[in-house]
Amino acid sequence: MLFNSLSFLIFFTLVAVLMALTNLAAVKHTLGERLTRTRQLILLLASYVFYGWWNWACCLLMLLLTLVCHFCSLCWAKTGRRVFVVLGVVFPLLILGIFKYFNFFVDSFCLLFGIARAGTLRILLPVGISFYTFQSLSYTIDVYRGRVEPERDFVKTALYVAFFPQLVAGPIVKAGDFLPQLHEERNISLGNLEQGVQIFAFGLFKKIVLADNLSVFVDAVHQTPAAYGAGTLLLMAYAYALQIYFDFSGYSDMAVGCARVLGYALPRNFNLPYLSRNVSEFWKRWHISLSTWLQEYLYIPLGGNRRGKARTYRNLLLTMTIGGLWHGAAWTYVAWGALHGIALCAHKLYAAWREKRGFTRRGPVWTAISVFLTFTYVSLCLVVFRADSIGKAFSIIAAIFTLQRGVTFISFWAVVSLVLCAAATAAAVVRSRRRGAKPEGYYPTVSLNTVGGLTVFFAFVGLTLALGYTGASPFIYFQF
Repeated sequence: MLFNSLSFLIFFTLVAVLMALTNLAAVKHTLGERLTRTRQLILLLASYVFYGWWNWACCLLMLLLTLVCHFCSLCWAKTGRRVFVVLGVVFPLLILGIFKYFNFFVDSFCLLFGIARAGTLRILLPVGISFYTFQSLSYTIDVYRGRVEPERDFVKTALYVAFFPQLVAGPIVKAGDFLPQLHEERNISLGNLEQGVQIFAFGLFKKIVLADNLSVFVDAVHQTPAAYGAGTLLLMAYAYALQIYFDFSGYSDMAVGCARVLGYALPRNFNLPYLSRNVSEFWKRWHISLSTWLQEYLYIPLGGNRRGKARTYRNLLLTMTIGGLWHGAAWTYVAWGALHGIALCAHKLYAAWREKRGFTRRGPVWTAISVFLTFTYVSLCLVVFRADSIGKAFSIIAAIFTLQRGVTFISFWAVVSLVLCAAATAAAVVRSRRRGAKPEGYYPTVSLNTVGGLTVFFAFVGLTLALGYTGASPFIYFQF
């Protein structure tokens, strides 16, 4: 069930109405915790209906994963035996490995040793398995570390894992951020409704107007890259960087908006990533929930930067390579992660060199150059991310740098999207400086209690529907 579909609109309206009806019950009766539990049961059932829309069998897998992490955490808290923690970590990883990576690892092994494979095992890839697997892992590990108390109510644990706004494409929510909300009185309110609907509409605009229209240009050039000139290929690289940003941040915005309507808060997943001056800063602004997850549950346990420079660089490279593999079972994702790992190591060396020589000041010109170079590097890496093979990706990159001749195709939407992205970034920077804060992304919400606010909002919705791409274009991160 896609967020940008009529079926989701009907589904979410029904869920919201059911939740609102509990408000009426609260007015007439003093039900306390029983009413809160009823709301949570409604959301849990809705989450499984939402997930089962693709394939009901996948619901059984998610339920099994939830049961294991719930009872392993309880058993660890009660007995103190680490075998339960090991089981709570190994089982989700085993599930992820079988359903997502089995054929990839077997094919790679056979190719490496020149073994002929008889056939490929047909395994259904459950949508969003990488996201809810990482959430269940973080819950078990945080209980083991003592960061959160083990949840004794299975309904709350199940809702944490399956909460439908962020179930299939994030953001990845930590147990310590979401479980406390389940112990509070949370429901629909006019304030949450006003903000949530506007945040959802903002994300919808990013998806169906910007990302989907960009996809037409990107797909056309990727199908026959040898026919296009270097300028068009470079524009395609920039366009895909914009497409994946608008697509994924648009989904995250819609997830935040849906959760806000229902009374829950989800963390922001993007913070003006293309304003980054280097790759290290980029990963603090891009897919924040994944980068922080990798840092806390992989990079730091590997040793982080505590055991010398050589191991620090090894840990960075290993973490980013595994992060690339998390995105999909293909060598292109591994290469993409490795390229970012190499860039992080290079920046760490450069930063140490600058600090040693006392070069700490950066002027506006140098900042602008750094932002442009970082955006270009990220865009070229995304060529590898998007390509069918590593060979095809590097042939596109080589064609850009060798100034290949060919057809010139200037996409109108690529130019419009770049201008809008720059304008929105500038607006966010100006707004933040007026408040004396660091530049961050923001949701341009208005007051719907005024005629002017309503006029602006409905004009924006009408513009979104008028310019929206009507072709079938699923969210990019649904495949992960």
